[in-house]
Amino acid sequence: MNLDLSEQEIIRRNSLEELQKMGINPYPAEQFEVNTNTEEIRNQFDPEKGNFQEVTIAGRMMTRRIMGSASFFELQDEKGKIQVYVRRDDICPEGDSTLYNTFFKKLLDIGDIVGVKGFVFITKTGELSIHTEELKLLSKSLRPLPIVKEKEGQVFDAFTDPEQRYRQRYVDLIVNPQVREVFIQRAKIISTMREFFNSKGYLEVETPILQPIPGGASARPFITHHNALDIPLYLRIANELYLKRLIVGGFDGVYEFAKDFRNEGMDRTHNPEFTVMEIYVAYKDYFWMMEFTEQMLEKVAMALHGTTKVQVGDNTIDFKAPFRRITMLDAIKEYAGVDISGMSEDEIRKVCKNLDIEVDETFGKAKLIDAIFGERCESSFIQPTFITDYPIEMSPLCKRHRSNPDLTERFELMVNGKELCNAYSELNDPIDQLERFQEQMRLSEKGDDEAMFIDMDFVRALEYGMPTCSGMGIGIDRLTMFMTNQPSIQDVLFFPQMRPEKKVVKDSTEAYTTLGISEEWVSVIQKMGYTTVEALKKANPGKLFNDLCGMNKKHKLGLTNPTAEAVKGWIES
Repeated sequence: MNLDLSEQEIIRRNSLEELQKMGINPYPAEQFEVNTNTEEIRNQFDPEKGNFQEVTIAGRMMTRRIMGSASFFELQDEKGKIQVYVRRDDICPEGDSTLYNTFFKKLLDIGDIVGVKGFVFITKTGELSIHTEELKLLSKSLRPLPIVKEKEGQVFDAFTDPEQRYRQRYVDLIVNPQVREVFIQRAKIISTMREFFNSKGYLEVETPILQPIPGGASARPFITHHNALDIPLYLRIANELYLKRLIVGGFDGVYEFAKDFRNEGMDRTHNPEFTVMEIYVAYKDYFWMMEFTEQMLEKVAMALHGTTKVQVGDNTIDFKAPFRRITMLDAIKEYAGVDISGMSEDEIRKVCKNLDIEVDETFGKAKLIDAIFGERCESSFIQPTFITDYPIEMSPLCKRHRSNPDLTERFELMVNGKELCNAYSELNDPIDQLERFQEQMRLSEKGDDEAMFIDMDFVRALEYGMPTCSGMGIGIDRLTMFMTNQPSIQDVLFFPQMRPEKKVVKDSTEAYTTLGISEEWVSVIQKMGYTTVEALKKANPGKLFNDLCGMNKKHKLGLTNPTAEAVKGWIES
């Protein structure tokens, strides 16, 4: 029974059967050799040259205008759309109009993927078109697409519901082709960065995603279990410690585009699975890395837009170097109106209270300072700004500042009120590093579930000697949001994490049969909306009887209709 199918889906399945009866395979296996695309035709067709006279193209049928012996449809491929002209006498053998009257007009649907062979021409109304000489079905679509109507530049009935768009990205890409451009630009961002790094002689590498100790950041990890080794493993929260091991091993510069995972909240700027690029270069410091970062972002903006100015929401962001630089403590002094330099943890906690900043008892000094900066300063930095010289407690992997041991040589790049980059002069003193790890352990014991683990193998690596080094990490998802002017991280991820789809609560078949309902009618009753016996008991007996008989007839179920008295008995029993 096709009770779970819509009327359109039933029609399409019937068309599928008819195609098969005609000897047409709706899902052929053989290659369909394409020799052009819609963009090439639009850009290069010249009627005077007479080019594109043997075109083979494939794509999805998006609209159709059925006429008499000639019709038009719109074909969409990866590069865009083009009109296709189909004439009965061109695609049908002499004397047999089945391919046009039955196959094309009745059995093909919007959304079907077809192959077209023919030649390009300009219609009398000036429309660039393909004149079809051969039409082949390449894949039958069994679900109707959301119809997006366009008239005089205005779009009607657009597929815009975020819940549907993110959950069914494949449909989003079909009916909203402009969405594809965001992901094309995302790929261009990554390729531009890769070219920039490679031009400097740095090596792209891969490091483990499953790690025995999640290190390199302060975050709550995802935990899994390795059956063969019988040990817990963690999805990486950062790739930093492995990349620095490679610097110990003798590489002068390494980078990785990595998938990282953090078991934390989801919002418009955070997804539990995200992409980050981290790079580490030997014999450099964070001053050098600031200039390197400026050059990289300027290059990305130019590659995408041809200018360093990028529109992000209501703001025009200029990625032209150099960027503003301000220390974290000076930023807090300027925007929060308080000087916390030299304060103890208890004193900073009192500052948070006075500023009405919500904190809890598990917060150590680092998180307290971070809370003040996040609440009172972060949103003020719209143009690219390096926040430098973080307090030592906030940076367990960072080298102490060369002129102030209470600070570290670290910067974060703020853009449009959000962090984009994080970078250090990397800590290479193994004794200092171990002490910092031990302090993190004390925070963990205090209740901070984001405190770092102690990675003794990394300490051992440092004991062999790591050269002076600077490292930088940048979130690719957030960078793409900025560079493509997208308001949500879900708009720059093909398949963002979503809550499970809500499932309709259904009672078991036995719950219905105990009322005297035959098993064959249970799925019909549930399809009508009575998914629980409780809901059924609230139904009007007469209306339910008529609806059941009508459903049986409409869908040609072939069931024996119950009597009106029997239906009344189900409800009143």
